[in-house]
Amino acid sequence: MHSLRRLPVLLARHRLVSGFQSQQQSTLAVAAPLQKVAVGVKYLFGAGVALWASQSETVMENARLAYLIPTRLARDIATAASIVADYKVSLRSVPGDNLDAYEEQLHACHQRSADKLLNLCFDNGGIYVKLGQHIGQLDHLLPEEYVKTMKAHLLDKCPVSPWFEIRRTITEDLGAPPEQLFKQFEPTPIASASLAQVHVAYGHDGRKLAVKVQHYGLRESCAADVATIEFLVRAVKVMFPDFDYMWLVDEIKHNLPLELDFMHEISNAVRCRQNLNSPKSTVAKRVHIPEVYPNLTSHRVLTMEFIDGVQVTDKQGLQRLGVSPRNLAQLVSETFNEMIFIHGDVHCDPHAANMLVRRDPGGSSQLVLLDHGLYRQIDDDFRREYAALWQALILADKQGIKQHAESMNAGDAYPLFAAMLTMRPWDQIVEPQLEHLSVAGTKEEKKMLRGYAQIYARQ
Repeated sequence: MHSLRRLPVLLARHRLVSGFQSQQQSTLAVAAPLQKVAVGVKYLFGAGVALWASQSETVMENARLAYLIPTRLARDIATAASIVADYKVSLRSVPGDNLDAYEEQLHACHQRSADKLLNLCFDNGGIYVKLGQHIGQLDHLLPEEYVKTMKAHLLDKCPVSPWFEIRRTITEDLGAPPEQLFKQFEPTPIASASLAQVHVAYGHDGRKLAVKVQHYGLRESCAADVATIEFLVRAVKVMFPDFDYMWLVDEIKHNLPLELDFMHEISNAVRCRQNLNSPKSTVAKRVHIPEVYPNLTSHRVLTMEFIDGVQVTDKQGLQRLGVSPRNLAQLVSETFNEMIFIHGDVHCDPHAANMLVRRDPGGSSQLVLLDHGLYRQIDDDFRREYAALWQALILADKQGIKQHAESMNAGDAYPLFAAMLTMRPWDQIVEPQLEHLSVAGTKEEKKMLRGYAQIYARQ
């Protein structure tokens, strides 16, 4: 095996053997950091009380936030303390020279901690579910127990808001209850996500509609949740200096207000529909963006046409429709490549639950893109650099990869950036072979990528 391919594994084993005592001191000695956490709780609680008073204009909302902030914060601290204590007690009991036992115990700790984190996401809801979904996409950075647990439970199985809250939101935003606005409105949702849930309704003209309604109180409590998450991330950094996820907090601060405004989602959807139906589009008529009804839409309620289709990962459903998975994969690739490289739009949530396949009225298969709440628009210079980077990746051009990745602010971590884009280890990325970017997706490869991430995260 190539020496570079073995580098993450060799370094990990070296840290386990020669640095086991120091690792115990840095990872397991958590009493002092927990005291700092306790002090931070007092500070954050005081700041939270001041925060909720400035966030809401009504006494009822103030009372709601006065309950939510300390309750959620208490759950956060209890979960974090339980996770840290579990790692401390479990790993300390393993003999320093027994690497196999250490690995086994470490994986068990990862799974228990992932389950605790999942329960926290469900209990707190909202932003926490969104954060858990993000964790589920970081299989190149985090232990697989965390990734698999979040991906299995938070992709399209999120908590559901009760009917009276949904009715209240629609009435407040649209000026009338759903039984007046629609001919029929199903109180049981067909899907629930981190920020909203979707109900089936019928317009007075008989049209079948999908009504996306934001979870009640989410907009009012989001600032408090962001402050709480920021506190926890800072606390983790104190206890484990190698884990600095402040960039994640910054992303949430920037993106969350956009995702909570459904009027922003409408503008993204309209622009996407226009781009993919334009004369220069190569996927026109093969990709559909659901029509939106502005008169039944607000900042917290989004009404659009209902789409009957199957998810892109539903093999049996695709077989019933007579759709080739290979052709569908090519269409998905063409669609997102066109959005990025031609139109400069990045759909930031393109997971399987947001893509459907259907037969259009003419009988042709059609890809349907959902959830346009979060887009990133990139300028021409960035697009050119990104296109040049992919050309270098395809041609295994080491110098070109380094040059274009650094121009996109990857810095010295360009091998990790290339590995994240291709899901391949660096030594295979630069191999001058025809299929050097083919992905097998084995556990060994993912472990190798996480090893690279750990190395560059410390730099």
